[in-house]
Amino acid sequence: MATEVTLPQLGESVTEGTVTGWLVSVGDRVEADQPLFELSSDKIDTEVPAPASGVVTDIKVDVDETVEVGTVVAMIGDEVEHKAAGAGGAAAQPGADQPSPASGQAVSQPPAAEPTPAAPAQRGEPGPTSQPPPSPAPGQTAGSDGHSAPPLASPLVRRIAAEKGIDPLTVTGSGEGGRVTRADIEAAATAPATPQAPPGEAGEAPPTGGRSPAPVGAGQREHTEGLSRIRQRIASKMMESLQSSAQLTTVQDVDVTSLMETRARIAQTFKDHEGVSLSPFAFLCRAAVIAVRQHPKINAVADWEAGTVTYRDYVNLGIAVDTEKGLIVPNVKGADDLSLAGMARAIRQVADKARGAAQLEMDDIQGGTFTMTNTGSVGVLADTPILNYPEVAVLGTGAIRKRPAVVEVDGSDAIAVRHVMYLSLTYDHRLVDGADAARFVSDVKHLAETTDWDAEIGY
Repeated sequence: MATEVTLPQLGESVTEGTVTGWLVSVGDRVEADQPLFELSSDKIDTEVPAPASGVVTDIKVDVDETVEVGTVVAMIGDEVEHKAAGAGGAAAQPGADQPSPASGQAVSQPPAAEPTPAAPAQRGEPGPTSQPPPSPAPGQTAGSDGHSAPPLASPLVRRIAAEKGIDPLTVTGSGEGGRVTRADIEAAATAPATPQAPPGEAGEAPPTGGRSPAPVGAGQREHTEGLSRIRQRIASKMMESLQSSAQLTTVQDVDVTSLMETRARIAQTFKDHEGVSLSPFAFLCRAAVIAVRQHPKINAVADWEAGTVTYRDYVNLGIAVDTEKGLIVPNVKGADDLSLAGMARAIRQVADKARGAAQLEMDDIQGGTFTMTNTGSVGVLADTPILNYPEVAVLGTGAIRKRPAVVEVDGSDAIAVRHVMYLSLTYDHRLVDGADAARFVSDVKHLAETTDWDAEIGY
């Protein structure tokens, strides 16, 4: 009994997907849950597993073809069915006389002419000698004409290799049949670079055509490459956000000295207990989700056509993660119910998934209600983040710097060195007024500065 392989439902708002690479061929034996093909939607790239064990009897969708959810893309049968199907075509063997489609008569092929040896290029030079074809390089196979065939790697793996500047032909594949896997590319990316011979040394081939690329300007060069799918999706989502909402940003400074002192004091103990590091970002996420409870508009979503607004009594906290592929925003479900320790673990988990340490699933990036982005991790003081539409607010956290500040000591003003940072709240001004935004970000400031974080952690 054959099993249909259909394009799976990846999420409520996803109606189609693009097959970006097949990991099997017709005739391959597969096991249930073995990855069959790579699928790209407007939200996520993922591998689709086999629904049953058997033999791939048919592949109905080509690479880079976009089809609707539920479309049959392949068939899996048992080995008996596959052998029976193959028996019908066994009569056509290489080298046998084949009937002409028009007459049905056998047509014999004339013998191939003997190759004529190439004449020596110059009198006195030896003629060509018979040499075996070169062995294929790691990651490639030899074609029937003796040339190298394309590397045994899926389109997704080749795309990752291109982003990392790695030629798959130079990588030895560890996958089935010598296939180059993502792990092989990651390993090659971290391996020490092999010294290259300087241009002009013996043994180095000249540039194509024997000339260097024509300069664009004085001493300048340029090259063109295709945009990755994820970069195109990011561009589309950013434009959709800007065109679909009235965005405004408000900024507030925060004295996080107490927070940083607590972190420094318990950092190692926390890591020993929880298995993850305690970052300042985790403290700020915890303060933000507490404040969201008191500001329902910040966590709401509006349907402007219907004239309605929906208020949520839960917070699914989006975490903007910088990956080699681009920006990905998975979210922590029920973030307002998590302790500081739970928040730190959850942030680490979704960040690891986004960066490929584990499989990122559609549920990880759907259903967010409020987002935070930590641009301070790369030293930025403040920015104006773009909404993760249709959410109505996103909070950016800037870099923490030591600054001189006026503090009150025993009723008198004094100058002290404090840890200070900026919070940048971008909000949809159609639903959230400036005063609403100011009150919210000021409450986050107050919580970050005054919470008893030692009591929050509990050890």
